[in-house]
Amino acid sequence: MFDVTIIGSGPGGYVAAIRCAQLGLKTALIEKYATLGGTCLNVGCIPSKALLDSSEHYHNATHTFAEHGIDIVGAVAVNLPQMIARKNKVVSDTCKGVEFLMKKNKITVYTGVGSFVTNSQLKVTKADGTTELLDTKNTVIATGSKPIVPAAFNYDKKRIITSTEALNLPEVPKRMTIIGAGVIGLELGSVYARLGTKIEVVEFADSMLPTMDADITKELQKTLKRVGFDFHFKHKVKAVTSSGNAAVLVAENMADGSELTIEADYCLVAIGRHAYTDGLGVANIGLTLDERGRIAVDAHLQTNVAGVYAIGDVVQGAMLAHKAEEEGVFVAELLAGQKPHIDYNLVPGVVYTWPELASVGKTEAELKAAGRAIKVGKFPFKALGRARASMDTDGLVKVIADAETDEVLGVHMCGPRVADVIMEAVVAMEFRASAEDIARICHGHPTFTEALKEAALDATAKRAIHI
Repeated sequence: MFDVTIIGSGPGGYVAAIRCAQLGLKTALIEKYATLGGTCLNVGCIPSKALLDSSEHYHNATHTFAEHGIDIVGAVAVNLPQMIARKNKVVSDTCKGVEFLMKKNKITVYTGVGSFVTNSQLKVTKADGTTELLDTKNTVIATGSKPIVPAAFNYDKKRIITSTEALNLPEVPKRMTIIGAGVIGLELGSVYARLGTKIEVVEFADSMLPTMDADITKELQKTLKRVGFDFHFKHKVKAVTSSGNAAVLVAENMADGSELTIEADYCLVAIGRHAYTDGLGVANIGLTLDERGRIAVDAHLQTNVAGVYAIGDVVQGAMLAHKAEEEGVFVAELLAGQKPHIDYNLVPGVVYTWPELASVGKTEAELKAAGRAIKVGKFPFKALGRARASMDTDGLVKVIADAETDEVLGVHMCGPRVADVIMEAVVAMEFRASAEDIARICHGHPTFTEALKEAALDATAKRAIHI
């Protein structure tokens, strides 16, 4: 009998397992695939960042090295198989790291599909068809999500692909169509745009990344256009077909009804992901799903079934690895009798394009829609010494504070290394800091973090120093 069994070994699942074990709970982990780590480590966050870094090095070699005084003798060439081989090693090493952590924390790992027999008994169905029953006091569902691919898009994994196949293309495409201007499409599009691919993005909404602050997404859009992106907003995809070595997309312009046809080497479908509950046997225990197929949970991440919890992409909220991790820790500590807490407003969002995007708290549009009186401070990276030194001058930092109390309500960034810089804002907001508080903290010079200080100064009576 286990105290807790986790189904799914992604960031939410394996972190939940480790925290449960740390707290003295007898813990089991069930994973469908042969390697641990889930989507994030195997075909998501980690491999995409590996390719993003490799493509960024190539792009700099062909676009900025000369200005830095670095002359390259002979042609610079893309060795895509080596890029992918390096990516695969990063993935392998990371997954082995998770395997080590399971052994270190004495967590029992089962390989197979985990499903409910009752709320206290699970069945593990192995690849060879054999099964094993586990008794457990509590179960945490951490089965994650899968890409949304409408049947009409004729997904064939060859020319019409998802993010999974985009991580292992056999050649650099001359042209790629991407359906969806969200995080996944823009990140993977950036990989290939830097390598020379012409990218055409078709998006139903009227802007990219519609949930992020408009000022920073506009900054990113300008940069992406310079590296080979074209955007077709307010377009509804009518058909996607493949033939031979091409994928053809037909879309309708929502503004005037005209038809857009794009032929490309590949069409990447990146319109979002859906909760993955296949094979869980949710009906066996009467587990409630919401209208979008996610597992319904309460404020304590407990389902409608006693002893059964769910975390990460399979429940409501942003589909972010770090959000899943926090929820995994939350459930573990709850089961151990503690009183954990998560402030979902302070879960940062990051887009690993170049420049990067990072955001925490409310956007200006959200605050205005709520009738909140605010003040806004901005600071462009082109005015920052550190950014000029590294030739990374695109983007800005935006600080939004309450007009009366000066409490920081949102921080939004587009710029170099803002995926790391945003954490200063998260810490400040966790302690309900004011813009004045951030502005009066001494920041090292020259650093990218100074842009946050300057934006905070700008929010406090327009006191920025360097603009």
